[in-house]
Amino acid sequence: MAQLPKLAVFDLDYTLWPFWVDTHVDPPFHKSSDGSVRDSQGRTIRLYPEVPEVLDRFRGLGVPIAAASRLQKKTGVPFSQMIFFDDEKRNIVDVSKLGVTCIHVHNGMNLQILTQGLETFAKAHAGP
Repeated sequence: MAQLPKLAVFDLDYTLWPFWVDTHVDPPFHKSSDGSVRDSQGRTIRLYPEVPEVLDRFRGLGVPIAAASRLQKKTGVPFSQMIFFDDEKRNIVDVSKLGVTCIHVHNGMNLQILTQGLETFAKAHAGP
């Protein structure tokens, strides 16, 4: 079986959901009786359609997931064992310099990007 990352890290805005959380929605957020999540103005907070399945897939593979921040110190996972998904190319460039496998997300996270990312990670960690 191909080697899996020890940590999957996601940028949030325009990677897991189609907005900037600090400018397009207004906290606090609450769960409505219909199960949807809404901001203080009543706007529904939606993920990209395949995000729940992507997160479930990582859980099924036993790969912990985290939101982007200074995670290496908190988790102790080496950068070389992380995979990072982000929509901003400048972050991809900067974080890849740390030795993290970085995957550029163009139109929201989906299962195809997950598969391509895991293949990229596995190839980078394959033996000679």
